[in-house]
Amino acid sequence: MSDTHKTSAMTRLRNYFLTGFVVCAPLAITAYIAWSFIGWVDSWVKPYIPADYNPDTYLSVRVPGFGLIVALVLITLIGFLTANIIGRTVISLGERILDRMPLVRSIYKALKQIFETALSNKNEMFRTVGLVEYPRKGVWSLVFVAGDKRTEINEKLDGDAEDPLIGVFMPCTPNPTTGFLMYVRKSEIVVLDMSIEDGAKLIVSAGLVAPEVKKAVKAKGVTIDGAIGNPALADADQPARSSLTASSRPNK
Repeated sequence: MSDTHKTSAMTRLRNYFLTGFVVCAPLAITAYIAWSFIGWVDSWVKPYIPADYNPDTYLSVRVPGFGLIVALVLITLIGFLTANIIGRTVISLGERILDRMPLVRSIYKALKQIFETALSNKNEMFRTVGLVEYPRKGVWSLVFVAGDKRTEINEKLDGDAEDPLIGVFMPCTPNPTTGFLMYVRKSEIVVLDMSIEDGAKLIVSAGLVAPEVKKAVKAKGVTIDGAIGNPALADADQPARSSLTASSRPNK
């Protein structure tokens, strides 16, 4: 066998291995995370299940996921009970008790507001991805735009009603749950067409997984694709995008 055939065979074997790795690695990591989460929930819930109702008591092997099922049923039941007057009264009484505990009060209120915003009030979640010049001019960082809702910060710092301050969250790579909260001028934000999910993938992959460019498809004068998620922010012109385009033009 000649050296050329040997090289070709090794190249094919390497490509086969890489293809199999790309297919198997995400499945294995997903299965590991799911299995670890199920085991973590079971370790918390199963000790509180009476032995008569725990299948591990009767079977020679452990039943994974039974604690997770019990937790889901209990959470759903608590949500059902909370929806009526008696449940709301109990919750209100518990919150009044927590309100008398200095440290616990602050933690509970902060966590409650976060979960209510993330799960209940969809209108106030991050819906727009943008770019801002950070940490210096010419260097652009990906941010999630919180919207142009006015807060005390706007009242204290805003001097231009036509160019208000916008709250943006700049996540860190590869962990998008940490980052910096910044307030920048509306004109300094370049609004992107990508979704929040695509922006998160870009952050987690350190730029390796980039979303495809969305092209606006117009039919009868209506834009079908590439819509901005936050109309209040995207309706106005984007001076930052204009300056970026101008700065990228070659000098003649």
